[in-house]
Amino acid sequence: MEEYRFAGGTAVVTGAASGIGEALAIDLARRGSHLVLVDRDAERLDAVAGRIRGQHPALRVATHVVDLSDEKATSVLAETLVAEHPETTLLVNNAGVALGGRFDQVTLEEFDWVMAINFSAVVRLTHAMLPVLKKNRGSHVVNVSSVFGIFAPAGQAAYSASKFAVRGFSESLRHELAQDGVGVTVVHPGGIRTRIAETARTGSGVSVEEYEEGRKQFAKLLRMPPADAAAQIVEAIQKRRPRLLIGWSAKVPDVLVRLMPGRYWGLIARGAGGSAAGRRAD
Repeated sequence: MEEYRFAGGTAVVTGAASGIGEALAIDLARRGSHLVLVDRDAERLDAVAGRIRGQHPALRVATHVVDLSDEKATSVLAETLVAEHPETTLLVNNAGVALGGRFDQVTLEEFDWVMAINFSAVVRLTHAMLPVLKKNRGSHVVNVSSVFGIFAPAGQAAYSASKFAVRGFSESLRHELAQDGVGVTVVHPGGIRTRIAETARTGSGVSVEEYEEGRKQFAKLLRMPPADAAAQIVEAIQKRRPRLLIGWSAKVPDVLVRLMPGRYWGLIARGAGGSAAGRRAD
């Protein structure tokens, strides 16, 4: 498969108002891609779009404010993207949320909220956009999973379930779309300094003490700037890489899981300071 061409293409990016999504939008614009940016935070999204329009006046930059936890709103968004942006050549499913707490500390409604945004929205948007992407041969799909889509820590049953689902979905989709000339990359970020830790929800049954301990432990891991992660993702898109691990906090666990599939958690937990029960690592 030939390298992906950014210039003149149109990229749909979810979760584009901050973090990796914002950094990706900026990098893609720099490479000449028109943009369709999606997020639930209207104010931040407008700021990102305005800055890109100011720097790249020749590019088209559209925005859509949508809460991807809303199934109906997500379906309407999918229909709108197909109708208004049939020239799309790149879909980046980046939006994600976190939920801290053991499985017995979260409600099913809280669990479903994570799955709706992190997995179901990915499926819905990709399914709707597939005819467009297949028509525009040479297109590409990026699905952002997590290091927690490689290993599953205590206290992250909902988040890990959603990110393992993204991983499996992406790998199967890659094999299916190869004959159509559409590439698929699944991304596993490690410790990236994004707002997801700040905006994460905490399970209804989690105590304040547990929350604070988890927050402190994982704050130590969030080191890489989003722009650095975005640069690696853009390179992976260009090279049509099937899988991208970002940072040692993703690469080391990947090796441990392969070598010690049933016993890796003890080593990872000690390396993270003994407790990983509250937060997300990317």
